[in-house]
Amino acid sequence: MITKFSRRTAMSILFAAGVVAGAAAPSYAADKIVLRLATSGSESDIRSISMLEGFAPLVEDFADYKPSYNGTIFAQNTELDAISRGNLEMSIASAQELTQFFPEFSVFAAGYVHQDAAHQVAVFNAPLMDQYKEMAEEQLGIKLLEVFYLGNRHVNLRQSKDELTVTTPADLAGVNLRMPGTDSWQFLGASLGASPTPLAFAEVYTGLSTGAVDGQDNPLPTTVDKKFYEVTKQVVLTSHLVDLNYVVIGKAVWDGLTPEQQDAVQEGLKAAAAINMEKQIEQETSLVSFLESEGLDVYEPDLTAFRAHVQQQYVGSEFAQAWPEGILEQINAVGN
Repeated sequence: MITKFSRRTAMSILFAAGVVAGAAAPSYAADKIVLRLATSGSESDIRSISMLEGFAPLVEDFADYKPSYNGTIFAQNTELDAISRGNLEMSIASAQELTQFFPEFSVFAAGYVHQDAAHQVAVFNAPLMDQYKEMAEEQLGIKLLEVFYLGNRHVNLRQSKDELTVTTPADLAGVNLRMPGTDSWQFLGASLGASPTPLAFAEVYTGLSTGAVDGQDNPLPTTVDKKFYEVTKQVVLTSHLVDLNYVVIGKAVWDGLTPEQQDAVQEGLKAAAAINMEKQIEQETSLVSFLESEGLDVYEPDLTAFRAHVQQQYVGSEFAQAWPEGILEQINAVGN
């Protein structure tokens, strides 16, 4: 599902959640706090740009914001441990990464948990998230301050829409859908109704061109960047995973800030999140037009049917064993 958002709309979502801080950052003493942020993303990554445009200006009076890209100072998936040990101030972490420390976070990496970007923000700021934020703070010494929308994963197939029109999960029966090789990804592929097939990412293009697999799932930027559209004929906008990142800061660092500085950090991250959301959705929308211009059919299936089917597969499965009781129902009820 592709939804058009302006920056004003993105900011209104954040304001509606009641989480945008008050005034702009006040002036502070000359001695600035160093805020290093480690990310595996590049300098041109939308998240990186959004932090520079939205966050950095609102903390510059009291903080020296120093982002580090491409896993330069800390390798991917080691940043949270570094923050916990006091060796790093900030990072951008995935739900999958947090699941390594807290299995309860796996719910946010499951299919159809988030409905869209607005729902993702509302869930992050709902009372149900308090237990997760407290868990991360008390057990790992990190604070989850903001959520960044990363876009949706969709199904991309070799068959044309005339050969196979996907409306419900039943239509994917027998489709060899390349999914990442871990158990959780393979489970998601099966939940979509397909026959999940593990295949190294570097081999996906060849697998699609030879027919070793019938399709693949990825966000649209990846589908375009890796030129999978050259060897496929349709994109089904299943939006089966509304991906996210959390902006994380060390609890000790946070506790060392004055209330005014904390407000400025929070406000800066809200601004960065709004910019990021706008840019991500603009990119998705433009890529739909690009794929259609390349001759692909791009359409939305019955998302209600997909969401109900996939969630039903998770309930009672081993992948939901660590979820707090009733959490899926609480997430589904947010905004309704």
